[in-house]
Amino acid sequence: MAAAGAARGGARGARAGAGRAAGRASAPAAAARGAAGRPGAGGRRPARPGAPAAAARAAACAAGAAGGGVRRGCRGSPASGRRGPAPAAAGAAPAARGESAWEGVKPVPFLASISVGLAVRFLAPVPAGVTPQAWQLLAIFLSTITGLVLQPVATGAWAMMALTFTVVTKTLPFQAAFQAFTNEVIWLIVISFFFARGFVQTGLGERVATIFVKLFGKSTLGLSYGLNIAETLIGPAMPSTTARAGGIFLPIMTSLSKNNGSLPNDPSSRKMGAFLVQSQLQTSSHGSALFLTAAAQNLLCLKLASELGVQIPGQFVTWLVAASVPALVALAVVPFLVYKLYPPEITSTPEAPAMAAEKLEALGPMSRDELTMAGSMGGAIVLWVFGETLGISAAVTAMLGLSALLFTGVLKWSDCLAETSAWDTLAWFAVLIGMSGQLNSMGVISFFSNAVAGALSAANVGWLATFGLLQLAYYGLHYMFASQTAHVGSLYSAFCAMMIASGCPPLLAALSLALNTNLFGAITPFASGQSAVYAGSGFVPESDFLRLGAVFSAINLAIWAVVGLGWWKFLGYF
Repeated sequence: MAAAGAARGGARGARAGAGRAAGRASAPAAAARGAAGRPGAGGRRPARPGAPAAAARAAACAAGAAGGGVRRGCRGSPASGRRGPAPAAAGAAPAARGESAWEGVKPVPFLASISVGLAVRFLAPVPAGVTPQAWQLLAIFLSTITGLVLQPVATGAWAMMALTFTVVTKTLPFQAAFQAFTNEVIWLIVISFFFARGFVQTGLGERVATIFVKLFGKSTLGLSYGLNIAETLIGPAMPSTTARAGGIFLPIMTSLSKNNGSLPNDPSSRKMGAFLVQSQLQTSSHGSALFLTAAAQNLLCLKLASELGVQIPGQFVTWLVAASVPALVALAVVPFLVYKLYPPEITSTPEAPAMAAEKLEALGPMSRDELTMAGSMGGAIVLWVFGETLGISAAVTAMLGLSALLFTGVLKWSDCLAETSAWDTLAWFAVLIGMSGQLNSMGVISFFSNAVAGALSAANVGWLATFGLLQLAYYGLHYMFASQTAHVGSLYSAFCAMMIASGCPPLLAALSLALNTNLFGAITPFASGQSAVYAGSGFVPESDFLRLGAVFSAINLAIWAVVGLGWWKFLGYF
């Protein structure tokens, strides 16, 4: 009963919120697309009624495709017999026979995006110390970033057009333009999409979450803590925050809420559903920050830091130690603060543990595929911790885990091919990271960072004040972005370089900025893929979403500033 309610409520709620989230969510938002389960074979449980797949598909439709397109089976997709926008309203004049609506670039966003690059290239003088080639690449890069924000065309298509332009104009040779497609971190991110699909298809993620509902679910606050602990523990082996939200936790929260009379897109949502959604969203940022492999953007940050000369030994352990105290404090405090600032009307849920126990009994013992999935991910986590000592990189570890899932049949290669969001991310992300890396090697990033550091030094602003101002600016600029990974690819290198140039210790600059990247994933309904999924559920009105995003921005930044800086001082980072 609980699972069936999850499917109906998750799918219906996500579709209801599509108008708010569509078009703004970026590549990570599409991770939930591939979370749809397929029928069991050779030990895999058949798809259950109300399985997370339905909610994940609906959430992916609501979030909009990573590249701005539509998903098969969603409104306006080829599977439904239509392309592009919804049918014209009744009474509208039919299009002339043989004519079709323009489906190419959107003229206004396109002109605005290229205007930025043209202005930099032809109106701004080339600074001394920067080559014309580097300045031209900067102009193309800025147009690419503007296009990611304005979305004149699908994200992957826009990135490919920009990459083509760099080659045609001989700004970069072909080999340099495509060099980032061999980047290990990008392939690690791609494989993380496949891991997320395995968690959902096997039902392992749902089982883990249900166990914690059984343990903590006697009160609404206890439910929120149980769900948050479950996501934190699943995170290191499931680096897609969007798939965790849409494929596992939203369906469970929807089922619990509906069984207590809390419905999406209805005043009754405040009984339970609105609180659970906001608690999960606001707290998951800290769970993603706790482990290096809990979010794709974490790995990317450290890769970009290494290109700036910041080498971090024992990355998994170093990250865990740096994040542990502030993250654990936030994980303990934030659900309670959400409970006080956005309280549910229902505070006692004595029936939830019994419902969870019934659901676990219905699931039966762990299937062969669940055991294999758990073993493969457990082995991957061990290698992520000790891989550097053994000479095995994080990307190779991920490849080994994927190979184990393919070898045992937990995943089929057709599953990987169907994970279109992964391949789309490979395309646009490699372009963005490749351009950023070339700008760094050409000295553009160091030029601007040194200029900013020099201006701050002349103003007698110390490195600690500069550190705080840049962290706030980096955080606030995310209101312009609909993707944490796009934000990192666009701004991380420049901000990290400015901090280091101002005198901030390199290790502190690299880690703190990377940890900060996790915190702004809940500030707007389109701030991240998981945010779009939860916004699409219909439990939280957009006005509340924005208000709580601002309130918890202040709370989260305060926790990490006070507790984090104190802990990092103790560790000797500065």
